Amino acid sequence: MRLDDLVDADVIVVGAGLAGLAATAELASAGRRVLLLDQEPESNLGGQAFWSFGGLLLVDSPEQRRLGIKDSRELAWQDWTGSAYFDRGIDDPAGEDYWAYRWAQAYVDFAAGEKRSWLHAMGMRWFPLVGWAERGGYLADGHGNSVPRFHITWGTGPGVLAPFERRVRDAEASGRVGFRFRHRVDELTVTGGAVDGVRGAVLEASSAARGTRSSRTAVGQFELHAQAVVVTSGGIGGNADLIREHWPARLGPPPERMICGVPEYVDGRMLAIAERAGGRLVNRDRMWHYTEGIENWDPIWARHGIRILAGPSSMWFDARGQRFPAPNFPGFDTLGTLGAIRESGYDYSWFVLTQKIIEKEFALSGSEQNPDLTGKDIRLTLSRVRPGAPAPVEAFKQHGADFVVAGTLPELVAGMNKLTGETLIDLTDLERQIVARDREIDNPFTKDMQVMAIRNARRFRGDRLARTAAPHKILDPKAGPLIAVRLNILTRKTLGGLQTDLSGRVLSRSTPTRPVPGLFAAGEVAGFGGGGLHGYRSLEGSFLGGCLFSGREAGRAVARLTSSLLLSDALSAAPPAVVPTAEPAA
Repeated sequence: MRLDDLVDADVIVVGAGLAGLAATAELASAGRRVLLLDQEPESNLGGQAFWSFGGLLLVDSPEQRRLGIKDSRELAWQDWTGSAYFDRGIDDPAGEDYWAYRWAQAYVDFAAGEKRSWLHAMGMRWFPLVGWAERGGYLADGHGNSVPRFHITWGTGPGVLAPFERRVRDAEASGRVGFRFRHRVDELTVTGGAVDGVRGAVLEASSAARGTRSSRTAVGQFELHAQAVVVTSGGIGGNADLIREHWPARLGPPPERMICGVPEYVDGRMLAIAERAGGRLVNRDRMWHYTEGIENWDPIWARHGIRILAGPSSMWFDARGQRFPAPNFPGFDTLGTLGAIRESGYDYSWFVLTQKIIEKEFALSGSEQNPDLTGKDIRLTLSRVRPGAPAPVEAFKQHGADFVVAGTLPELVAGMNKLTGETLIDLTDLERQIVARDREIDNPFTKDMQVMAIRNARRFRGDRLARTAAPHKILDPKAGPLIAVRLNILTRKTLGGLQTDLSGRVLSRSTPTRPVPGLFAAGEVAGFGGGGLHGYRSLEGSFLGGCLFSGREAGRAVARLTSSLLLSDALSAAPPAVVPTAEPAA
């Protein structure tokens, strides 16, 4: 008997985000019949990636070289390992970091190799000014990007999604792909030890707009079978309870109040469902939440927050008005600053800056906050290098609940204390710290590490042109008005998840050196590959790229493993032992 007699498709993909689209595109290109399931309505096709800034980490790209940036695979790997700090058994096949380390090697090779040409061939293009995210601020072999590597896609998140959605839509038109929206998977079916399908509820039709809450009312049940199931359902960023449950003690107690950087449907349900089917979850305490979150004055989903992508000049204070020590500066070490905020005993912190800084240095993450780049409007994009804050930033300054604007420092402090309802900021002490910093501006050299960092940033042409304001005194009236921004903890990414080998096969909870037959995973649900290729920290620009790479690799592997299989062969074959396909780099 052939599999065609008993299955609904060759492969079922659970989750229609970027990783799911990438996997489906590869499977369809290989001639496989795919069912792509998602609990949300069709309006949400593409998932979280749609809302992203579209940043991709590329190594030694033409964009970098045109700006005089000297990058290499060796430098990128140095930065990656210094940030990831893999410490959970990279040489032990049963270790939590064993496959994460190998996925990291493969990903850095990809970013330094075919990543750009592969995407370019599908029509993707990038903004010519490369961004410098996660600058680190430690020694050469520590955390952070030694050089700018953050390539903003022309079209932002929707521009990243477009070629993959087009490939999948074309496959749908030819009959190789079938969409099943409003299909919530509640169980992976297992026969003879192999995952062979999914079971769940059909949810009522919904006209909910992208990102908004949709109904969870079930109107029916479904069961579908295939040779393999690929889970690409995302992480836990919209589930505050799961975040608090797995919050790492090294970052202090979990926050009582967080705002949300992803829609509510990013609930992490499939992690537990895959675990019940025998999959292994690793590195669940590794997370990536932002410290520069502001409440969206025009929200799309519950507790909707936006991240400020700040240049290096704003002064950063804790809730009591104490300046954070080096290297807790804007854009340097996200998790280091998160730990410092939690040590302060509060869930928020403050930027203090000037109008001159906000005009040059504030960008907002998200496709909807960057209409020029998202809409591919060249004239509007060029306005970024002209005087004045971008319109979305100015709108937040005027309407955002977290902004205080004042002509003098006493007025600013009064507004900060009024905003929080607590008299935590002492005017005399805050003024002392700002004046001390301002005195360091008088010379081109300084002992203040943040002022050093500002001057260093302006040696890079891209920062000097569009990302870093000329050094000036915060209390200089000509640079005003003064601005304070309350910064909230913003939930976002899951760095751990289902452990997978380099083919995307999910490893067994009971026998970690062997895969669960028929079960694959990619994207955030797999820690973007291997159960955590980022380790403890991200270099940024690697989340979308991780979805693309792990989705592509899983799709190609499943296509190979599902070719011409007979039902008797598929269910009786013993799963091969998991062995590495590459040795660790020295």
